[in-house]
Amino acid sequence: MAATTAQSMGSLPSGVEICTTAPDIFYLPELVFGGLVWILVASTHVVLPNPLGWVMFVSVFCFVMTFLWMVVFAAGGHKSSSGWAAADFIYHGLAVLFYLSAGVVLAFITIVMKTVDFRTYQILISAVVFAFATTLLYFIHAILSAIRWKHF
Repeated sequence: MAATTAQSMGSLPSGVEICTTAPDIFYLPELVFGGLVWILVASTHVVLPNPLGWVMFVSVFCFVMTFLWMVVFAAGGHKSSSGWAAADFIYHGLAVLFYLSAGVVLAFITIVMKTVDFRTYQILISAVVFAFATTLLYFIHAILSAIRWKHF
């Protein structure tokens, strides 16, 4: 039996309902984990040429877009339209692809940095863990958004 805070899958939440309904409950963990990737990567010294720029782009882009997406949903700007449900799925699917590619790049750079600087290596290991955890959160959000879009 569903919890009393659950809403029908054919509508989009607004206001504080985004903190109690799936898939929107994942906004805050996505922001926290994505912000940690951003902070951890920014705290390392970047030697050029280095693909950590892609990781920084992905973490900053997804952080800002997720925050804006959450504000639109909280303010009810979507007006519970099916187009927004589709856009929610598309955005989170794109975020999964971005974070997965950034996580792979970050893992490669981490392996390379193992022999250079142990402190940077430890920071990057943490960033890799949070990057893949964030990828998982966005993946779950995308799957649940697809299910919601299908039932719209």
